[in-house]
Amino acid sequence: MNTGSRRRGSDPRAGAGSRAESPALIADGAARREDLAYLAAQLYYLQDETMEAIARHLDVSRSTVSRLLKHARATGLVNISLQPRGAGADALSRRFHQLFGVRAHVVAVREGATDVQRLENVAQVAGALVSNWMAPGQVLGVAWGTTTSAVVHHLVPKRAPGSAVVQLNGAANPLTSGIPYAGSIMAAAAEAFDARVHHFPVPAFFDYPESKAVMWRESSVRRVLEEQRRVNVALFGVGALSGPLVSHVYAGGYLAPGEVEQLRRERVVGDVCTVLLREDGTFADIAMNARATGPTPPELRRLERRICVVAGTAKVSPLLGALRAGVATDLVVDETTARAVIERAG
Repeated sequence: MNTGSRRRGSDPRAGAGSRAESPALIADGAARREDLAYLAAQLYYLQDETMEAIARHLDVSRSTVSRLLKHARATGLVNISLQPRGAGADALSRRFHQLFGVRAHVVAVREGATDVQRLENVAQVAGALVSNWMAPGQVLGVAWGTTTSAVVHHLVPKRAPGSAVVQLNGAANPLTSGIPYAGSIMAAAAEAFDARVHHFPVPAFFDYPESKAVMWRESSVRRVLEEQRRVNVALFGVGALSGPLVSHVYAGGYLAPGEVEQLRRERVVGDVCTVLLREDGTFADIAMNARATGPTPPELRRLERRICVVAGTAKVSPLLGALRAGVATDLVVDETTARAVIERAG
């Protein structure tokens, strides 16, 4: 990924100390801030200076430099772009398009990277893509989860007047309301684009299909469902039912142990937006889906752009199921997982 020269974020070479704000920075107002933001961005992105060095050069604190760089991105002084990949990534992307009809953005990750590092690299690319696609008046749909939580913290701030962020699936379970967890993800996405938020205050899974049918008739729920149908960009990951990294929906009290065992007997490998899937992409005859609150694959396919973000080979089977169900137009995936999916599909 090309950010105008290098990766954003904290610089390990930068010192931890900071100095007092310059009175001139406060006194000169907006024009002075624009000049400083431009200079800070030039030094950081084009000349590869550290934040500490820029702070000394401008006679401001390191935290002020961070704010200036954020302002430069938000106002368009700095634009994030993705450059063409190498031959290996291109070949994988073409294969994904041939097999599943998706645009695959394959992320190279250094050998020996941890699962956390792998997710961070993938989330950075996904965050830049989503930010590029967002525009005034558009609606971003977000399904909560560990992956989307990482992605929203890598969104590039930009003003998108009249835009909205809508929660795609319920988050409550028998133990918690789910509001703090899902709400923090929606809030981070909304802050990046100065957008309004539409929460979805329903359980991840209802106890009974009849309960869902009743709630779906409520005007407050219908309003959120209508907003979901207006989504221009949908952001979601895939959940894994089994393996070393069992997804939050299966490990966080959303389902009873007996229900998880029943899903295994039904050959369920994971979910998208809490809608359960088999590796072959089937989902309609899985009984628990009548209680799920996320959009089904056919409902997702009606949306203009759907970006699926996946990191880690533990998610090969559920990702294969998601691709076969046709839920995504775009896929952001690390190279190791991409190769494993192609091998398993073949």
